[in-house]
Amino acid sequence: MGQGGRFVTTLATGGKPMLVEIDFRVKTYDVDFAGIVSNLVYVRWLEDLRLKMLDEHLPLEPEFRLGRGPVLVRTEIDYLRPLRFGDQALGRMWLAGVRRASWSLQAEFTLEEQLVARALQVGVFVDYRTLKPLPVPEGLRRGMQDETTRGGK
Repeated sequence: MGQGGRFVTTLATGGKPMLVEIDFRVKTYDVDFAGIVSNLVYVRWLEDLRLKMLDEHLPLEPEFRLGRGPVLVRTEIDYLRPLRFGDQALGRMWLAGVRRASWSLQAEFTLEEQLVARALQVGVFVDYRTLKPLPVPEGLRRGMQDETTRGGK
């Protein structure tokens, strides 16, 4: 559990709406001087997961053409076990919550079913001309509503 209990899904059902997964093989350029995966690599992997989720559920190209898009305002990572060169980690990310103008994502990385890291990201959508927050797009709201509806049946 992260500090302050922030790594708890916001869904009463415990579901993982918009879940995406990617296998990450640790490469030579992913490890630091101590021989373990650098903390910066996890941030890159989170970006890969987030882009996959958005590609599947809310493609960004139409948003960009309208002059708006996502901006991260927070990333929090708990590093629980080291990964080393050659390890193959499974990354998972899902939509954890949606508010009027913000959304949160949770992610986890496992190695052979053991949790090695977990993360929380919070973002907003902004108008790129004014940098003012916009309401969360319907595609993300719908993903959260779909999961809540499924869990309630």
